[in-house]
Amino acid sequence: MFKVLVVDDEEKIREVIREYAEFEGHTVVEAKDGMEAISLCKKEDFDVIIMDIMMPKLDGFSSYKEIRKTKDIPVLMLSARGEEYDKLFGFEIGIDDYVVKPFSPKEVMARLNVIVSRNAKFKKRDLYHQKLKFEGLEIDMIGRNVYVDGTKIEMTPKEYELLFYLVKNKNVALSREKILNDVWGFDFFGDDRTVDTHIKMIRNSIGEYRDYIITLRGLGYKFEYIE
Repeated sequence: MFKVLVVDDEEKIREVIREYAEFEGHTVVEAKDGMEAISLCKKEDFDVIIMDIMMPKLDGFSSYKEIRKTKDIPVLMLSARGEEYDKLFGFEIGIDDYVVKPFSPKEVMARLNVIVSRNAKFKKRDLYHQKLKFEGLEIDMIGRNVYVDGTKIEMTPKEYELLFYLVKNKNVALSREKILNDVWGFDFFGDDRTVDTHIKMIRNSIGEYRDYIITLRGLGYKFEYIE
């Protein structure tokens, strides 16, 4: 059984999902808009979120990106629109699944069960990869530490976050825009030079292992390590 946050400005939608979720033994918390959802996620932990895209105050995509800054919670997006663009954009920002309204409550619950089960497996697997080693560069994501040839180095919080993000996406080409969106968030008003500056600082910190961070001319960066 799991705890689910249902975010939708339509009360009837929330009621239907609550009825089916509680019937299966799950705990349900409701939010009527994105701002309320963000506030709830700061106070409580959830196993999964069901979130509508089109909402007042703050849309679902923006709300989820804000939540992801502090919590790693899987999400199922709801939308009255079925355009391919919405689906692709959603998956780019990290959503787990997408359902178009009107929907079958039974299908939503089935998809939720898959999402929660899959996420639990990933977390279990991650317990065995708390420390990643790339020759003399060791990265402890759980402890939030970085070691160079056995010596702990100090970086700013954002440098840690950016390095961990690059490592988690090892061998994946990442544009500056995507890095800005995923690491700094949708409400950041700077430009892509911010990414370049932080990359330079990280490279200086990791010394001879700086070459793991590859510059992709005209695009962005990637952390490249071939085992």
